[in-house]
Amino acid sequence: MIKTTIKNERLLAHKTECLILFCPEEKKPSGKLAELDAKLKGLIGSSFKNKRFGGKLNQTLLLNAAKPIRADHLLLVGLGKAKEITGEKLRQAAGTAARHAEKSSLSTLSFYVPADNSVNPICDGLAKSDDNFSQAVTEGSLLSLYHFDGYKQAEKDKPCRIKQITLLTAEKSKVSSMRSAVKRGRHLAEAVYTSRDLISHPSNTVTPSYLADKAREIAKSFGMTCKVLAPRDMGRLGMGALLGVAKGSQEPPTFIILEHRGGAKNDPPVVIVGKGITFDTGGISLKPSANMDEMKMDMSGGSVALATLFAAAALKIPMNVVGLIPASENMPGGTAIKPGDILKSMSGKTIEVLNTDAEGRLILADALTYAARYKPKAVIDLATLTGAVIIALGHQAAAVLGNNDELTNRLQQCGEVTGERLWPLPLWPEHEKAVKSDIADLKNIASPGVGAGTITGAAFLKAFAGEQPWCHLDIAGTSWSGEDKPYTPKGASGFGVRLLIRFLEQEATGNPS
Repeated sequence: MIKTTIKNERLLAHKTECLILFCPEEKKPSGKLAELDAKLKGLIGSSFKNKRFGGKLNQTLLLNAAKPIRADHLLLVGLGKAKEITGEKLRQAAGTAARHAEKSSLSTLSFYVPADNSVNPICDGLAKSDDNFSQAVTEGSLLSLYHFDGYKQAEKDKPCRIKQITLLTAEKSKVSSMRSAVKRGRHLAEAVYTSRDLISHPSNTVTPSYLADKAREIAKSFGMTCKVLAPRDMGRLGMGALLGVAKGSQEPPTFIILEHRGGAKNDPPVVIVGKGITFDTGGISLKPSANMDEMKMDMSGGSVALATLFAAAALKIPMNVVGLIPASENMPGGTAIKPGDILKSMSGKTIEVLNTDAEGRLILADALTYAARYKPKAVIDLATLTGAVIIALGHQAAAVLGNNDELTNRLQQCGEVTGERLWPLPLWPEHEKAVKSDIADLKNIASPGVGAGTITGAAFLKAFAGEQPWCHLDIAGTSWSGEDKPYTPKGASGFGVRLLIRFLEQEATGNPS
């Protein structure tokens, strides 16, 4: 990961290729920016006057610096209206600026962190979002500079990459707290990188066994407990739904159990369940060929579960957290399950498989049943479960559904702060009735004409969640981005990791705000 440093130095004395200043939207420079502008003989002010720059959110302006400043370039980045500035907007601005600097072939950059008594609108707005300035800048910049190019041949003319990020402060008293905030931001970014890497690798690399090996590696790094169930173990437990999905593949399924024991021995844990379909052809109910290559991302929920445990351990969150990842391929082999087949799940409930492409809910059914043995405080599952969620919410938010309104509301609030938005959908008795089968306990899709595909998918899962507080996050529209966003490059997003860590920390401290 890119090197990050903190320097206690005067703004004008700091030597760097690119000095980045955050600017609220205004008609002319104010505060520290106005002081700097005076020393630069109006260089910044003229950009405002000529309307080349005005501080609109994510607006940038790269200037060649002049004496007395020692930086080679000055990069202004907008934060939008002062009263509306939040930690999320700061992350976006930091990511936008870092990527702009990299595309401008610069390799070192420095962010100026204002003192509490300067650029007051920024600090005030940030305080309202309950986020830390230095952490937000670290997260936004590091997340925006993610690259996945390990499969490319080395180029003679390598593209420019940022090698070092510095956070600059003129106040020596702030260095210690900034160091802590930057370290935390790095841990979160590294966890998101872990998730993005797993999603980005092709499925001939990331198999269920590969996911299991990655879990063991993470566990070893942090002294966590990791157990991997093989097909024989699953058979003994009666995991007929997971084993049924795996029948068409040559790759054996795995059931990964990763435990972070940060709390007291007998404290009930929060259980994070992640769908781990490492490639989804749809099985016998074969998907169309267009864009099927993207189905390597159908294990996004599993990658987020692993990355969340990574971050929980790295941040030493003082509570017990369990990650469960049922992992399999969904292939149309000669032994694959067929539409009309009936599977018996670990819970004992039987499932009529009407569509083999609704396989994620099958493997999650056994995982949710397994979760109950922990007598958990809460169970949260993440899955790229339905295309219907994209029809409902686009790529701007994930759906959240569950059996506990308090849990739903808290997760939604956490997502608002981390920029990983959730939107609640109802789960009514009619939806649960829609997944009742005539010849088995349940069917894995509702009858044609019922609609509400995201909700009926969750209704199916609810039958296996039992009485434990449970929420389901359908991340099919948010786990993969078709375009570059301020701190999420095109491709895998790692959506959900930071949201879950915020929730876990609140749970650990008993502070839901």
